[in-house]
Amino acid sequence: MRISHTSITVRDMDESLRFYTQVMGLSPGARRQIPENRAEIAFVSDPESGMRIELTHWQDKKGLVEGDLLDHIGFEVPDLQATIAAMRKAGVKILKEPYTLKGGQHPIAFVSDPNGVWIELVEQS
Repeated sequence: MRISHTSITVRDMDESLRFYTQVMGLSPGARRQIPENRAEIAFVSDPESGMRIELTHWQDKKGLVEGDLLDHIGFEVPDLQATIAAMRKAGVKILKEPYTLKGGQHPIAFVSDPNGVWIELVEQS
């Protein structure tokens, strides 16, 4: 298992992309709508380390309160079903069972850490 990305919730996608690319010097990556979640995501990455940030704009979220900005931390796993089974056995709370987004290529699932932080597991074969 390895960290894939950290996701933060943003108020304005275009403004956030300008900040992270033009001010912070990160490289733009994929950007797409997630219709079933009424959200848009975009990735930016550090050209030196390869670390990625997923910017997430929730269309129905009108205001943000403290704690809303960290959306989730993404981890890549080689076998999603086996990882979920092991986590379930360890008593980890499964928030969303494995599924694939429309137009997506990799199955994903969400679990919770002991503090309630969402962890996305993305299967990478």
